[in-house]
Amino acid sequence: METIRVGILGLGTVGTGVVNLLHAQRDLIRRRLGAEVVVHRIADRSVHTKKKTAKGVPVERMGTDAEALIADPEVDIVAELIGGLDDARRHILCAIGKRKPVVTANKAVLAVHGEEVFAAAERAGCPLGFEASVAGGIPIVRNLREGFAADRIESLAGILNGTCNYILSEMTERGAGFEETLRKAQELGYAEADPAFDIDGVDASHKIAILANLAYGTPVDVGAFMVEGIRSIEAVDIAFARELGCRIKLLAIAREADGKLDIRVHPAMLPERHPLSQVGGVYNAVAVSGLHAGPQVFIGRGAGSAATASAVVGDIIEVARWLKSGGHSRLPAAAFLPGQRRPLKILTAREMRSSYYVRFAALDRPGVLSRIAGAFGAHDISLMNVIQKGRAGREDHVPLVMLTHEAVEEDMRIALREIARLDVVRSEHAMIRVVPDGMAFV
Repeated sequence: METIRVGILGLGTVGTGVVNLLHAQRDLIRRRLGAEVVVHRIADRSVHTKKKTAKGVPVERMGTDAEALIADPEVDIVAELIGGLDDARRHILCAIGKRKPVVTANKAVLAVHGEEVFAAAERAGCPLGFEASVAGGIPIVRNLREGFAADRIESLAGILNGTCNYILSEMTERGAGFEETLRKAQELGYAEADPAFDIDGVDASHKIAILANLAYGTPVDVGAFMVEGIRSIEAVDIAFARELGCRIKLLAIAREADGKLDIRVHPAMLPERHPLSQVGGVYNAVAVSGLHAGPQVFIGRGAGSAATASAVVGDIIEVARWLKSGGHSRLPAAAFLPGQRRPLKILTAREMRSSYYVRFAALDRPGVLSRIAGAFGAHDISLMNVIQKGRAGREDHVPLVMLTHEAVEEDMRIALREIARLDVVRSEHAMIRVVPDGMAFV
């Protein structure tokens, strides 16, 4: 029986999971593929210092030289699982340059250097598998490239970071504060010691950039769109959201609007009836709305060794099928043929629109509400609802919450800066966007 040999770059959490899964499921894979898939060689810079081992892989086939692994003529598929940016990019391009198919879980490389990697794969005429780069075990990449191939995608909205979803879910269920919940997430291993990459929205921005690239056939500059994290969310906002029949989630959103790309990452208030509102804990979810297929939601584990390994091995099997077929029936790496991709300009703050939740600490005296409402009105922002609570117990400021009708993003920012300078409010305030009209399932 034919044997397909895999070279693994990186024996961390994901790499170990891939090795274990290939070993545990070797009989099932053989039955589905008609070939043996084995780990032929592993390169990891700490494999010797940390005395790492891998099931089914002899010690003599484990080393630190990634270039030697890629150059090995017996390695049929290279699985890049080291993470990071520069070294991973170099290894991926090196393997593709040798016409070796690559499977990767590296969202950062694809978000930042995706166009270079996709173009290299097309020139070499070999597959690039990256299902595990977005939403762990959820097969969203495959569905965008294949399942929606005949449809126009109207919108994407995703909960793409398990750390943030866990924190917001705990704050919602337990009424705890952000800092307390973050510490708990770190203790449980759901958040890193330095959680900035997750809680500031960077991780989610990489993932939505990849999905938008596939959905709309456009390069996406990850530094060109709005990215906000969850540091500013307080328990009081969670409580107000509940009172309004909503839940707060960190959403990554992409949709084509009048020939431009509306793409952003930010906390959003979702109606409790929305399917994404019900996704709790460390789970991820992606809502896709197709013009003809309609709205669909994909939910699953977005991280972790087992879920991510499942996606990586799924790509390895798909690439192995390509090898067995003699290199036929290959999908374009970025879903669209190279000559058919078209850059879309990203919406500016002047072009973006949304409804908003805003919270102030305002003086409890006559005329305050009219001054704040007047500042909004001066910028064509109309109010939908106003909630004022009793005294906060500190001086004479009280929480004042307002919901606006749809308004221009830039106008909202200008109005908030002006209101923050009023002598009747504290300068600190909260602003959370309400899920845009026309989003899937709304």
